[in-house]
Amino acid sequence: MQYVTSMVVFKFYCAKITEKHGGYNMEKLKELQKYVKEQNLNVAYISNYEDVQYFTGFGSDPIERVLALIVFPDADPFLFAPALEVEDIQKSGWPYKVFGYLDHEKPFAMIADHIKEINPNPVNWGIEMNNLVVDRLHALKKEFPSANFNHDLTPEVQRLHLIKTDDEIEKLRAAGREADFAFKVGFETIKPGITEADVAAEIEYQLKKRGVMQMSFPTLIQAGKHASQPHGDTSTRKIEDNELVLLDLGTVHDGYISDASRTVAVGKLNDTQADIYKVCLEAQLAAQAAVKPGITAAELDKIARNIIDKAGYGKYFIHRLGHGMGMSEHEFPSIMEGNDLKLEENMCFSLEPGIYIPGVAGVRIEDCVRVTKDGCEPFTHTAKTLQTVFK
Repeated sequence: MQYVTSMVVFKFYCAKITEKHGGYNMEKLKELQKYVKEQNLNVAYISNYEDVQYFTGFGSDPIERVLALIVFPDADPFLFAPALEVEDIQKSGWPYKVFGYLDHEKPFAMIADHIKEINPNPVNWGIEMNNLVVDRLHALKKEFPSANFNHDLTPEVQRLHLIKTDDEIEKLRAAGREADFAFKVGFETIKPGITEADVAAEIEYQLKKRGVMQMSFPTLIQAGKHASQPHGDTSTRKIEDNELVLLDLGTVHDGYISDASRTVAVGKLNDTQADIYKVCLEAQLAAQAAVKPGITAAELDKIARNIIDKAGYGKYFIHRLGHGMGMSEHEFPSIMEGNDLKLEENMCFSLEPGIYIPGVAGVRIEDCVRVTKDGCEPFTHTAKTLQTVFK
């Protein structure tokens, strides 16, 4: 790979820039620039690499290195990236400048130099307060000691993510199909004596054979009483006969994710196991049937929660009903009590009621959906009626 010095600037001009060209989201970037101008900001500093990808079309987790999108009210934006990423950015369709830096160089001093070429004294900054870490904020303050960094861009960036475009929805559908395939593999693999880790490994192996190289999060397989820990990890615990097995998984398709859960039976269930599955399924189906424009997130949560409460399992439903999704499995908004946000067409989020009884079992049933004109469309279609995968 060819490396570049920090002073080399690559500029790529699209032969024809459309509303979305080569992954570059012109419409959303223009909305952000308009917001920066309306808020009298001199600079917007986008630090979340998923948001950088959202606006620019270039996706990369820089890990400890610095990747940032710099947006101005009345000038072209630029990308600042590790030198080893510049060539890929150039090929991605990004039509503006990109500045690279080498590992031994001081990135924030260089960012400051590039900003000052456009505005020698930018006072009012917008930053992503839910992402920009303290030491990097201090580094910016050192370069711009008289600047004000009190404007949070997070709500506006979340708003821009909220309503998905047709292109985004197609990618979410594709990721959903990959998740359905993953469930098929998992159901065929589960049997008494095999470990949770074995099932997860087989799912990810078969996905990779199909060219699906990235999971949206580590595949979660939890059997029996282990599934009563909703944020537990896949373990080397062996699956046993006559228990429930919870699968929570998702893939990444062209930057967009799937996220879905199913719970299946191995052998014969006792009355408690069967009942919590029945109640959880009723809650999930009722919530999904109630989705439509105009209903609030809180009302949707209450529909599922009331069913579980009425069955006597309310204290075992210990998380929100759902979360937004798109480029990340946990986006805005939260589908939960207290959130009076009204749902709109093409919002996308999960519906995942769960019942977790310590020492007994755990059940979660989850689909991610998009709001349609009069209901919703799920992205995953694996059956939710109780399946016995090994008799």
